[in-house]
Amino acid sequence: MAHTTINRFRMMGLIEGGSLLILLFIAMPLKYGFDIPQAVSVVGALHGFLFVTYVLFIAYITLKIRWSFKWAAGAVAVAFIPFGNFVFDKYLKKSSFVN
Repeated sequence: MAHTTINRFRMMGLIEGGSLLILLFIAMPLKYGFDIPQAVSVVGALHGFLFVTYVLFIAYITLKIRWSFKWAAGAVAVAFIPFGNFVFDKYLKKSSFVN
């Protein structure tokens, strides 16, 4: 899957989206339900790193393949929505960018 720039971006989006889900649905319940705050500390730091990397990748791919503002803004917006990157990936697969 990761042979082209857009496919590398798709992979990064899925990894970042997965880290958000782990943070929200595993680490947060461990912190507030079972009083294990270390889970959020570790997963939150990892997710933060992946998010910054994802945003930098959006900037890179926007310049590399001349993405429109709509695609770049959409890529940033979905990073804040649980399962958003997975839905965005479906749209990317259907787009003319992936071939």
